[in-house]
Amino acid sequence: MMTDLPNLLTLSRIAAIPLIVALVAVRHPAADLAACVVFSIAAITDYFDGRIARGRRQTSDIGRMLDPIADKLLVGATLMMLAGMGRLPGFSLYPAVVILLREILVSGLREYLAGIRIGLPVTKLAKWKTGFQMGALGTLLAGDSSAVMLHLAFIPVSLIGEAMLCVAAVLTLTTGWDYLTAGLRHASGAAPHGGRTGPVPPHP
Repeated sequence: MMTDLPNLLTLSRIAAIPLIVALVAVRHPAADLAACVVFSIAAITDYFDGRIARGRRQTSDIGRMLDPIADKLLVGATLMMLAGMGRLPGFSLYPAVVILLREILVSGLREYLAGIRIGLPVTKLAKWKTGFQMGALGTLLAGDSSAVMLHLAFIPVSLIGEAMLCVAAVLTLTTGWDYLTAGLRHASGAAPHGGRTGPVPPHP
């Protein structure tokens, strides 16, 4: 049901997107810090909705559908706002492009594999990717302006965020390649059509 707590947490990530976009658009240190807080809370719900759903046995088709959509909308909107506001300078833009392209790739693979009822396991590396990605975006949203406002100007917040984004991009390429090769194996018939079945996991 849509009113189950896990689904409400998932929907809260989608609801947070307009608020994050508006805060980033303000271009003020306090707004940057607020955007970081809102994004971080939304990112944390990504962990708890799945945990609660499994613990309460409230997993559902609508939850499996909404969860990856919410994640990709949150990540995509944040990356686009950071890039549009000039807060991904120089080389940092390339990891952002890699992450966005990977999200599109995985969405296409998920749609195909769901059609033939093939499930792919969520690897530990994919979880690390998500952790670095969310941490990087939250840090970049805060930026150096938030550090200055909090009298922590000695901390290179933006540089830390950019470094984390690069790590996330490398993990993104690795996990994306794993899912792509798995999808190609199924598409080419290397895996039996009646092999491992089941719903596609919430977020690879």
